[in-house]
Amino acid sequence: MDVSASLVAGLLIALLAIFTVIRAVRIVPQARARNVERLGRYHKTLTPGLNLVIPYIDRVHPQIDLREQVVSFKPQPVITEDNLVVEIDTVLYFQVTDPRAAFYEIASFLQAVEQLTVTTLRNVVGSMDLEKTLTSRDTINSQLRGVLDEATGKWGLRVNRVEIKAIDPPQSIKEAMQKQMRAERDKRAAILGAEGQRQSQILTAEGDKQAAVLRAEGNRTAAILEAEGQSRAIDEVFQAIHRNDPDPKLLAYQYLTALPQLAQGQGNNFWVIPSEITTALQGVSKAFSESLPPSPATRSKPPADDEAAAKAADDTAEAAQAAAEAVADAAEADRRPRGI
Repeated sequence: MDVSASLVAGLLIALLAIFTVIRAVRIVPQARARNVERLGRYHKTLTPGLNLVIPYIDRVHPQIDLREQVVSFKPQPVITEDNLVVEIDTVLYFQVTDPRAAFYEIASFLQAVEQLTVTTLRNVVGSMDLEKTLTSRDTINSQLRGVLDEATGKWGLRVNRVEIKAIDPPQSIKEAMQKQMRAERDKRAAILGAEGQRQSQILTAEGDKQAAVLRAEGNRTAAILEAEGQSRAIDEVFQAIHRNDPDPKLLAYQYLTALPQLAQGQGNNFWVIPSEITTALQGVSKAFSESLPPSPATRSKPPADDEAAAKAADDTAEAAQAAAEAVADAAEADRRPRGI
């Protein structure tokens, strides 16, 4: 009986010793920390690795994460300067630098950071209108970080970054903004279309202008060349006439030969015979009735040539007489009534 009682007592003592050793040894992971209180008073902070404490006297609190932490807060309603309610969703990046201050200076540092973020956000956004709030995220982030880092320093925290994840205006404001953006896009499209049409018209006008200038230059060059050609032709004819020294008889003959060509036009329903035609006929008849003056060429020709020249003169006279008769017939036909 005594043996079994002493055995039980020994087992209890052994278990108590094992339990005491376990309670005396504390292993802290890397980037973690644990605060120790001795008899209700802060004693020390356990660093990563193996640590020894006094069992039943020292109290070891839960570990605190020393790594950078990311906390996303739920959207908070914020009133802007132009009295519009927007919901802003923020993301906070912070790190615990002093485990003792984070545990003893504030009851819940995470809740304190959230409330401080909301309060600072309302103060910052309350001094901006909606348009500036939507376009000034960097300014809001920097102001939030400055205020939070200064306030949380005594709590053993360091705020690294504050980011605004979303800014949601009311649905009516969203619809108005969409309409405004659509109107702006339509305006830019209309302006670009008008600019394109204007540029097209300018280019077309420039092309027409250049084409008209080139066409006018071509017409001018053609007219100059044609005038020069006519001038040269008239000069050649004039020089040829003066070189050959024509007499009035030849000119009268040319006048008579041109009259039938004038009468052959399709539009010549009424034709007036000039009064000079009688004088021209008399001159031609006289020219062919008189003997030609002897010339070196006629004097040097044999009698057979004289006969051929005389025959040619007779044929010419007959042709002139036929032309005169044709002119007379044309004049007689014009004097007749048109209905006959």
